[in-house]
Amino acid sequence: MRRLLPFLVVAGIAVPSVASAQQWVSIYVGGFTPRSADARGDTVNGQSNDVLVSNLDFLAFNLKDFNGPTVGGEYLVGLGDRFEGGLGIGIYSRTVPTVYTNFVNKNGSEITQDLKLRIVPFTATVRFLPIGRRNGIVPYIGGGVGVFNWRYTETGQFLANDNSIFSGNFVGSGSARGPVVLGGVKVPIGSWSAGGEIRYQSAAATLPADQGFAGTKIDLGGFNYLLTINFRF
Repeated sequence: MRRLLPFLVVAGIAVPSVASAQQWVSIYVGGFTPRSADARGDTVNGQSNDVLVSNLDFLAFNLKDFNGPTVGGEYLVGLGDRFEGGLGIGIYSRTVPTVYTNFVNKNGSEITQDLKLRIVPFTATVRFLPIGRRNGIVPYIGGGVGVFNWRYTETGQFLANDNSIFSGNFVGSGSARGPVVLGGVKVPIGSWSAGGEIRYQSAAATLPADQGFAGTKIDLGGFNYLLTINFRF
């Protein structure tokens, strides 16, 4: 229930004026860039507790490999001429193939596995339009909260403590809350508009201890670079 409170607050603000306010459906597509290695997790015993940063010590991949597409949509309601409230949902999913850097199978082949991260953000935001929405170009800034449903998996071959190799599938999933900050611009064209937006999200989740991941946390934060299309009704 507590996870729904931020959404209910925004919804409560918007409901009284929905009948008379302008309303939009916004669709977005773009790219998600996770936070860099030096910004992820906490340092424990001299090492980051973020699973992806920990994996860099023995697996051959780069955090930039997790840059990937994201899509989603929002329901927006005008709150006067200079504010909008919004409820949105999106999805990001990325699979990164990798291998052990210093070990191979007995036949010389690589020890391979796939690292996969999926994030489904549910967001409640409020935007401020400093020059209003009745102009040829409509800039805005805003912020809010998000509930980020996530799933992280490692699938493939793995090296045991005795250097034997086994196949496995390790999974962590759940939800985490965090702030969302955004800024963008819209160009009205009749009953619709097109624009661009940069959105930052910040959240971290705890991985299950019984799965044996190299880290105890996974950072869900990063930047979204979005193209938007808004339809008024």
